[in-house]
Amino acid sequence: MHANVLRYVVGASFVPIALWALVPDKLVERESEAPTALAVFTTTAITFFLAEIGDKTQVATIMLAARFDNLVAVVLGTTAGMLVADVPAVLLAERMGNRIPLNPIRFVAAGLLLALGVWTLLFG
Repeated sequence: MHANVLRYVVGASFVPIALWALVPDKLVERESEAPTALAVFTTTAITFFLAEIGDKTQVATIMLAARFDNLVAVVLGTTAGMLVADVPAVLLAERMGNRIPLNPIRFVAAGLLLALGVWTLLFG
């Protein structure tokens, strides 16, 4: 019975997320200067930290640190792995950010989220 409740909660949760994907982001423009490099770095670091807390990469890092008695190697290895994964995405976003039409992407994402929700409710 609990599995069915979880399935319905998860499946139903996709619907508001799909609707939320249709809402365009609004950038609040301040009349001040462009943000400094330090402000951009700080915002990125805090956002990345909050997004990664409890992520499977954090669990893997904890397991590696517990398995191997070399903290420096684990920190350097996980940092290098994240850089290899993230740098291409950042560079691609910088290069393609203004060329990609966001409205079609928003509609496709909303459609996929809704389809996943319906699939989970019916067959999950």
